Amino acid sequence: MVVHSNKLVAAKMQAVIDAAHDASERILDERRDTSDRRTASFIATQTNLAQLGLEERRLLPDRRSSVFHRWRRLPLGGLPVVAADSKETARVIVDEALRRSSLWRFPAYLTSTNGEVTYRCAVDSAERALFMEADAIHADGMAHVFASRLHHADGLPERVATSDLFYDVAAEAEERGASMYMLGATEASNAAAVTALKARYPGIKMAGHRHGFFRDEAEEIAVCADICARQPDILWISMGVPREQRFVVRHRHRLTAVGVIKTSGGLFDFISGAKKRAPVWMQAIGVEWLWRMLLEPRRLGWRYLKTNPLALYLLLKKQELNK
Repeated sequence: MVVHSNKLVAAKMQAVIDAAHDASERILDERRDTSDRRTASFIATQTNLAQLGLEERRLLPDRRSSVFHRWRRLPLGGLPVVAADSKETARVIVDEALRRSSLWRFPAYLTSTNGEVTYRCAVDSAERALFMEADAIHADGMAHVFASRLHHADGLPERVATSDLFYDVAAEAEERGASMYMLGATEASNAAAVTALKARYPGIKMAGHRHGFFRDEAEEIAVCADICARQPDILWISMGVPREQRFVVRHRHRLTAVGVIKTSGGLFDFISGAKKRAPVWMQAIGVEWLWRMLLEPRRLGWRYLKTNPLALYLLLKKQELNK
């Protein structure tokens, strides 16, 4: 009787296993027969995820694999500033942009600090949080370089001015086939900047460009969808602090077809020729801010008089690396 009962149990178990196997095979056959299974677009995938209320791991920030987090960091003015020169930064940006190309992963986000940023982050914790979201913060101010060498035996190798870095990245991108998208500034300044870029680097791959003004958040979201459809390897955002940082943090999860995002301040105005940079000797001794103030005294005079003293104090004050 016991043997007979065991046989019945085993037979029932085998029947359940066979039924489950058959069901699994039917599901696999249905999936194989679905014509668009492997051809779903980025936008279709995003739409499906939104409708299902799901969030994929690939859409989340994964800093463990970010090469930017391998750079040495120095605490300067309350922010962790990376110790990397412009040429190295350009090479790594293009490396990472091409590596992430079309992966639909969280894009890398790079930004810069200077005296004004140091001040703003010290007095506004919300703005500081925007910068702390970045994968790397570069020093776009000679005061940071001087302070780093005062506090550390091995300080920053150089100032990484975005106006210089842009051309290093463009040269690297042209040589290696990385595409770029330029978002920001006025329509006229943006178009002139693109024209100047193409004249200097005729082989550059431009995925697109657009001015940096929006009617509302819905238009911002639509522009992000258009950028993703174009899949640029590198996205430059030139909207000024803190608007560009807010844009990146607010929409980074919508820009997963982009490889690397770099905020750029007033970069496009300099590329287009709408504004002139300070003489090289003024840049070298760290008084480019004075040149800008002399050109735009009403807009920048009071700003620099208010921000520079506190920024200088914070830079001279030795700090520990603490996020």
